[in-house]
Amino acid sequence: MNTMEEKYELAKWLAGEMTEAELQAFQNTPDYATYVKIADYSSQLKAPDFDSDLLYQNTLSKAQKEPKVIPLYQSKWMKIAAVFVVLLGLTFFVKTTSTSTEIAENGKKTSFALPDHSQIVLNSGSEIEYKKWNWDNNRTLHLKGEAYFKVAHGKKFEVSTQLGTVTVLGTQFNVKARDNRFDVTCYEGRVKVVHNNHEVIITKGTSVTFDADTFEQQTVQNTKPEWTVNQIVFKKEKLQRILNELQRQYNCEIVLNANENLQLFSGTLPADNLKTALQIVSSTYHLKISKFETTKVILEDF
Repeated sequence: MNTMEEKYELAKWLAGEMTEAELQAFQNTPDYATYVKIADYSSQLKAPDFDSDLLYQNTLSKAQKEPKVIPLYQSKWMKIAAVFVVLLGLTFFVKTTSTSTEIAENGKKTSFALPDHSQIVLNSGSEIEYKKWNWDNNRTLHLKGEAYFKVAHGKKFEVSTQLGTVTVLGTQFNVKARDNRFDVTCYEGRVKVVHNNHEVIITKGTSVTFDADTFEQQTVQNTKPEWTVNQIVFKKEKLQRILNELQRQYNCEIVLNANENLQLFSGTLPADNLKTALQIVSSTYHLKISKFETTKVILEDF
């Protein structure tokens, strides 16, 4: 079928004037599916009124003119170019909207570098989301759990958590946001911490804690978080939170069958020896280990 015949057949199909045999033959053409899509999209657009007789006369008039023939190889390249444009647009959309996620499962720690070469170490049971694309203009990280940051010199970004926000510039610091407790420690440089309506700037060797409605600021001597060297340090921490942290570090279940104990614990537990850690906790809170397995532990009152 030549170009003139195609136009004529298309016009008849659009006008609904084909016989049953003509319609059957037209549906068997290679481009029929394309015509259906075009007709479907066109039906969703509001077009101005037109004279069908005039359209028919114009169609016949154009049929008398020599049709413009597009070589087959040009048609193929046009289709390839169109597909390329669509793919390019989809790629741009995915890059600008998708996020990168780094996860440290329970019992594991993981480290990675940001596009500006800043270093991050994730503690067990933690997660960070951020966008790699256009990082220079969108330096925001979303943290769930705990992480240690070594920011590249002169680079600035923001760490957002469900409990507060930390804004930094060329520094080293640790952020922990678990339950309702928000801890930030600065090991180098300075950071701005925002929790609800409370804003504070801390410098090297300073730690702040927001726990419910309480706020506390302390000095620290270490040059990096203890958990990066398999030690878990607690400062005035509740028993259940201690057990929750041990569950994350050792990827196990710890069941507490005991009366409520409001005593706060300050001290260090090993992150590489579960039995020793449990013995320290049991001794402090007058508990006994009634069951000890690598995946499940039961603690009870004496």
